[in-house]
Amino acid sequence: MKKIYLALAMVVAVMSLNAQQRYLNEVFTGVTVDTSVIYGVNATVLYFPFVGQAIPQPQYMDVYRPEGDTETGRPLVLVYHSGNFLPYPQNLGCSGTRRDSSLVEICKRLARMGYVAASMDYRLGWDPQNADELVRRETLINAAYRGIQDARMGIRYFKKSVVETANSWGVDSSKIVLFGQGTGGYITLNSASLDNYLKIPTASDGKFMKNIPGVGPVPMVIEAINGDINGTTFGVVPTTIPGIPNPGDTLCYVSHLGHTSNFQLAVNLGGAMADSTWMSPGQTPIISFATTTDPYAPYYTGTVIVPVLNYSVVDVVGSYFVQAKYDALNNNDVWANQVFFEELTDEVAANYANSPAGLTAPTSGLMPFNVEVPTNSSPWEWIGQQNPGNPNSGCNLTKGTAMPYIDSIMMYYAPRACFALNLTNCITSLVGTEEIKADAVALRMMPNPASSQVTFETAETAPIQGIRVYDMQGRLLNKVDGIDTNQYTLQRGNLVTGTYAIQLVFAKGSVVKQVIFE
Repeated sequence: MKKIYLALAMVVAVMSLNAQQRYLNEVFTGVTVDTSVIYGVNATVLYFPFVGQAIPQPQYMDVYRPEGDTETGRPLVLVYHSGNFLPYPQNLGCSGTRRDSSLVEICKRLARMGYVAASMDYRLGWDPQNADELVRRETLINAAYRGIQDARMGIRYFKKSVVETANSWGVDSSKIVLFGQGTGGYITLNSASLDNYLKIPTASDGKFMKNIPGVGPVPMVIEAINGDINGTTFGVVPTTIPGIPNPGDTLCYVSHLGHTSNFQLAVNLGGAMADSTWMSPGQTPIISFATTTDPYAPYYTGTVIVPVLNYSVVDVVGSYFVQAKYDALNNNDVWANQVFFEELTDEVAANYANSPAGLTAPTSGLMPFNVEVPTNSSPWEWIGQQNPGNPNSGCNLTKGTAMPYIDSIMMYYAPRACFALNLTNCITSLVGTEEIKADAVALRMMPNPASSQVTFETAETAPIQGIRVYDMQGRLLNKVDGIDTNQYTLQRGNLVTGTYAIQLVFAKGSVVKQVIFE
């Protein structure tokens, strides 16, 4: 099996250095879930073929919180499912609801780390089977636009709750993350970049324009018809533009006015950005995860493909391109100069080296995955009770196949989110633990190589506080805390023959040494 996750360097991830730290580690054991909470109502076109008009649709969410937590100013993560902007299971995929197995897992992990996480519905509906590629393109960009509006409506709902319902969810509305997988990744990437409606009609090659006979070229998304990019103005179909169905129909309702739609971090697991020109300096930082062989959304640049049907829709830019340009724009500088003690495997690092012409390999916000089955575009998903899925969709069949990916995603996300959200205690924990020299603590270890045990000795003034044992792929195999002595003997136990990284944690830093068990 190919390597699929980050191997940590010999100094190991800083988050593992620290005694369980909120927002870096899972410090809570229980999670409280409030299900089927309505966060707004908006107009859906999903049932247009049956009722002939857009109709009001409540938008639901499930909210996950750490059980027993007394904090009242927690960062908030809004999580968006995949599903090709089509209802499940009609989308023929393995996901498509706010209760997909992978979303439930991610939300629970975030809650146990101290966040509030909300798994969000959003409006669905477009025409992926239309024989006309321009119709497919127009209906998809409209679906994505509605998704952006709904994401911003969700943000405003929570900001409204802070000031109008005594902050019943216990969130800090200045620390909000949009976190999307698959189709949800399209929502988060484009929410971060579409900050001006005029970017739609001026996109590359006029790809979001269409020609109406007797009228001329018009945008495929019209602000007066669809509402503004935040969903804070009504969208009404006029009677003067031919080709628009059902004149007088309302396509966007307003809600939660008087609150901004700003957020502080975007995360995408797959998906793509509609146009490269939508990126500009000063935009929200982005963390991207993507498979390098995704057949539906390009890793570099390319065309969105409708799964199963294999229809082309529109040219877009993928995670690699987004992160390369974001580096050039300095949009990820909040963590670009931080040291997270990570090292890519040779195989994954090759994906950085193979840069397309004119692109510099991104360095600060991209984690690429190589997958054993090249057509598996979302290896972090799996078929579960809530999403039994289509066995022919290429989905993971068991939770165990997805867990290494989710482990890596959370490990990569956590320290970067600390800086993007300015989580003070978390940042202090990260920057306050430094690698120190063995001489500074008078470290001795013997024997090395060893057969059954290794003894570590230090100066009396520098007692060992804890020990971590990692394999050469960076996986934590064992840890011991509360040692508080200047001599400790580590037993080999069930460790197989090989080389290991042993990290000794002290009050003011840590030392890492390699030990060979023969």
